[in-house]
Formats: sequence, structure tokens, C-alpha cells
Amino acid sequence: MKTHHIFCLIGKSASGKDTIYQELLQDSSLQLGRIVPYTTRPVREGEENGREYFFTDIPSYEKMEKDGKVIEHRVYPSVYGPWYYFTADDGQIDLSKGSFLTIGTLESFRAMRDYYGEGVVIPLYIHVEDGERLTRALQREKQQDHPRYAEMCRRFLADTEDFSDEKIKEAGICRVFENTSIPECMQEIREYIRRQ
Repeated sequence: MKTHHIFCLIGKSASGKDTIYQELLQDSSLQLGRIVPYTTRPVREGEENGREYFFTDIPSYEKMEKDGKVIEHRVYPSVYGPWYYFTADDGQIDLSKGSFLTIGTLESFRAMRDYYGEGVVIPLYIHVEDGERLTRALQREKQQDHPRYAEMCRRFLADTEDFSDEKIKEAGICRVFENTSIPECMQEIREYIRRQ
């Protein structure tokens, strides 16, 4: 019987995770199911509820946590107040039917791995040089109707600590995918997923 996995796409902000995520989901040869996480942050330009995230509020998060439905969560102290991101055991993930793809952080990857098991949750760590990443982040923020530059800077600086070499090593991540070219990075990831 084929073993199914949860592939967890992780990396610093503006490392190309969203683009890679969409490309992997659209690759019918991989047959990856989506795991839509939840967030209490505001909807960004071009996002839709239920596609990138389920957009919710803090009382709804607290109720799901009380009901034992929260698999993993993290809170970011944004300049607009706390923003919650979380994955819920809401029926989306059925490993008897196939493998899945999600986007997360080191902490969410570890929590998912603890919940589902070491061999089930596989990290896909995307890396981009910091100068290039900052340029990408600024370009993306400029395209928003209401750019949040302070929040962009806070996120960029927080990533230095959140994705330190020590934390990556502690999480047991050995394989890094360099995103200097989306097509090349995508090819490496596809081959890696097929080998699992």
C-alpha cells in the first residue's frame, strides 16, 4: 500500500512559497490535496476566503481550540494587533485518500509532525538570499491598495530569528531548496516529492 504524506512548505517571507504552492497543487502528476489553514489577519488584495486561508476571528479560533480542533497555531504581534494562524482538524486531511500540501513555519511543521508522526510530515524548506527576498517583499507590498510597510519590515526581521540555522537544525531539516529560479526550484521539489 502506498504511503501518503503531508508536505509542509516552509521558508521566510517573500521566498516564493505561495507561487511554489500553487504550482505544486496544479501539477496533476503529483496529486496533492490542499490543506487550507486559518488566519485572523486581514484579507490581502487578490485573496479569497477558503482559497489561501479561511479568514476568521479570535473568538472563533478560541472556540476551535477549546473543542480540541487546533492541530498547530502561531501568533504574530503585528503592528495591528495579534494575528493568529492555525491548522485545524476539520476533516480536510484524510491520509487514506492521498498526500497533502500545506504552507507553514518551522513551529507549525514541528507541531504537524508531532500530531501525525515523524515519517508522515515532510518539510520542503525554500531559501532565498535576504537582499533578493527584501526586494521581492517590497515589490509585493507596493502592489497592495493599502501597503503595510511597517508590518513587512517586522516580518522580515522576525524571520532572521524564526529561521535561524540552529532552529532549522533542531527541526531536523537537512534538505534546502534554493529559489534563485522558480522553474529549477520547482523541478527539484517535484523530483523530491516523487521519491518519497
